[in-house]
Amino acid sequence: MTAARQNVMTEFLSIEGREVGPGRPCFIVAEAGINHNGDVRIASDLVQAAAQAGADAIKFQTHFPEHEMLRDGATAAYVGESLFDLLTRTALSRDDHFTLCDLAKKNGIIFLSTPFSREAADFLETVGVAAFKTGSGELTSLPLQRHIARKGKPMIISTGMSTPEEIERTVEAVRAIGTPFALMHCTSTYPTPFEHVQLDCIPALQGKYGVPVGFSDHTLGNFMAFGAVALGANLFEKHFTVSRSLPGPDQQGSMEPAELAEIVKGIRALERARGAAKTIQPGEQEVRNMAHHSVVSMRDIPAGATIVAADVWAKRPGTGIPARQLGDVIGRVAKRPIPGGRLVQWDDLRVGPVE
Repeated sequence: MTAARQNVMTEFLSIEGREVGPGRPCFIVAEAGINHNGDVRIASDLVQAAAQAGADAIKFQTHFPEHEMLRDGATAAYVGESLFDLLTRTALSRDDHFTLCDLAKKNGIIFLSTPFSREAADFLETVGVAAFKTGSGELTSLPLQRHIARKGKPMIISTGMSTPEEIERTVEAVRAIGTPFALMHCTSTYPTPFEHVQLDCIPALQGKYGVPVGFSDHTLGNFMAFGAVALGANLFEKHFTVSRSLPGPDQQGSMEPAELAEIVKGIRALERARGAAKTIQPGEQEVRNMAHHSVVSMRDIPAGATIVAADVWAKRPGTGIPARQLGDVIGRVAKRPIPGGRLVQWDDLRVGPVE
């Protein structure tokens, strides 16, 4: 995407005391979605597994189908059945939301859920979610985006299957209300081929809007997670399941607990590895001493001799006169005999001008 304007990123989100933005740890969300299939016991297992893997948040989806869609609306092929019927069958009850929110708190992980309707957003406000995450399908629903933004809680806005103009309109709508927000870059195909990921949209969106930008990963495997974080993603989310053998349209593209733990471990390692200060790092000096080159005598040099090019060359180790100063040694006079095959030192040479 082409940035219409460039802003310096200055905005942060604060989600239950965790700052999200530049220079802060990537906010990692395990997207449980509907992978519980409506069973609160499986949903509870997902909460505990995500916490054990080190995720910052576990996110579900709050579906009130009668408020969300027409019963006979369009259904994508990967869903495999009526979307209305699927979401009716797999929806968590209102009581389940409170149960899972309490369980998340006990396990030290943030509970989030995506509202797909105005009524779902109002209900999640009573549950006490720390932030609102909207799906890509809701990006262009400006009435819903404004309704959620007026609640004043941080927003995480997905931007899959959208145009730059659509993103711009939503950003303007939310900014007009003054609610802090982050954007999530993603591609809304399941699974997403690597060539359709467009990871460079992450820094492009950061530069254009000056807000935290994350990556919602619908690819198979872990590669894109690490690429996104290396490019500066401030948030990361991916579908999460206790087992890909469970039924459901999102299971096959989801990560299992061991994979989530590996992604968390890799992201935290990448965060430690980032940095733009090109300095000699701890432990490198010993290797420099071994690997760099210094001026050495190629043959015996008698005292009083003027050193010529054939007398000296650069070899390891790097503990003597640096190789870059070879030209400064040539033409000097030896104060004392210099045996062949050793490092030449400055005190072997006269300091004054060559006579």
